[in-house]
Amino acid sequence: MKRKATALDVAKLAGVSRSAVSLVLNGRGNGNVALESQQRIRDAAAALNYSPNKIALSLRNQQSRIIGIVSDQVVTSPFDGNIIAGADAVAREHGFVTVVMDTELDESRDESAVETLLDRQVDGLMYVTVGLRPLHVPPNMARVPSILANCFDDRPDAGLPAVIPDEVRGGREAAGHVMGLGHRDIAFLAGDSLTPAAPRRIEGYREAFKGAGMSVNEDRVLQVGWDIDAGFHGAMKLLDGVESAARPTAILCANDRLAIGVVLACYRLGLSVPQDVSVMGYDDEFRVAKTMVPALSTMALPLREMGAAAMTALLTEVQSVPGEESDGAGPATAAGSGTGTMVPCQLVVRDSTGPVPAGR
Repeated sequence: MKRKATALDVAKLAGVSRSAVSLVLNGRGNGNVALESQQRIRDAAAALNYSPNKIALSLRNQQSRIIGIVSDQVVTSPFDGNIIAGADAVAREHGFVTVVMDTELDESRDESAVETLLDRQVDGLMYVTVGLRPLHVPPNMARVPSILANCFDDRPDAGLPAVIPDEVRGGREAAGHVMGLGHRDIAFLAGDSLTPAAPRRIEGYREAFKGAGMSVNEDRVLQVGWDIDAGFHGAMKLLDGVESAARPTAILCANDRLAIGVVLACYRLGLSVPQDVSVMGYDDEFRVAKTMVPALSTMALPLREMGAAAMTALLTEVQSVPGEESDGAGPATAAGSGTGTMVPCQLVVRDSTGPVPAGR
């Protein structure tokens, strides 16, 4: 029987040390091993059909190589599940597996979900939410390195690190897009202020006007809700019975469902999109924005990117102190207490936005 290749065989073929092989194949090569040497190690491992023994590695490092993920509803969401997909891809790349528990929006289950994962000896924890919101962090998350994705700790001073979308920048870029098409009379339909996303997107809209040296017409900013019917009725307030010279030439929406309602209102009033009114969404909701008629210009939430960034930061913390539990100060101390990472949203230009109508 052919002898199974060892890490020493890989080291000899790649012309590097045995420790370099261990670092690279266990996801800790960056910053420790030259990029050229990393590639030689991977090529040698592939040629010898070698992979590390995960069980032996876990025993040596006193790690389970498991990351626990708690979500409020992400597992059952067709939208924000991409956050977990991004996190899981990074975990697998570094030789970790993820175990996910969904509380189905029942906050009373948060602490027990975390405890269940801790009983499985997870090396780290991530909490993921559907929609940006403050989170009352379960206190037992402090027992291992932990991070938040698409949510932030509601404790102002001693919070966990968080990875969230840059909503202010997204609102600013959405307004900047239609301004670049010549629009100046621009309305904004937002959801309620109970969630942090709406006021942050409005703040970005205001910043765009300030940057362009223009003042905001407060009558053009309406907080109407989040659903299609809210977008429809909000647009009717702005457009119904209004002469063409007095109506907004562009309507920005705080999500794609509102934008659908705006487009329906335009059709009800005999207005063309984007010839008469440009319409802009937010979220780039799967099977909604791209398939609309006309296809919806929008700001894409960086869901997969947030998951990947959060997992990358978490694994850096996990692998920096293998096998050690917190000293009681909580993992946020090592990660930078309460630090936040802003991930930019991406402008997606489709067919629902166009040049300002002639004469406006």
